[in-house]
Amino acid sequence: MIDTTAWIKSSFSGPTGGNCVEVRGHAGQIEVRDTKQHGNGPSLRFTSAEFAAWVNGAKQGEFDHLIG
Repeated sequence: MIDTTAWIKSSFSGPTGGNCVEVRGHAGQIEVRDTKQHGNGPSLRFTSAEFAAWVNGAKQGEFDHLIG
């Protein structure tokens, strides 16, 4: 069983980083970090269920009001 996956960045992100996040699986959780920190900043950790709920909410527009 693979416990840690490589960090992945959205295909919508440009080659220079910009406002991007990376995600990976690690120790049974999903980690999210800011690409501008170049691996030196903090990461947020979520269970698979928490991350799935967030992704589903984003797909359904649940957070659209936060960006105007």
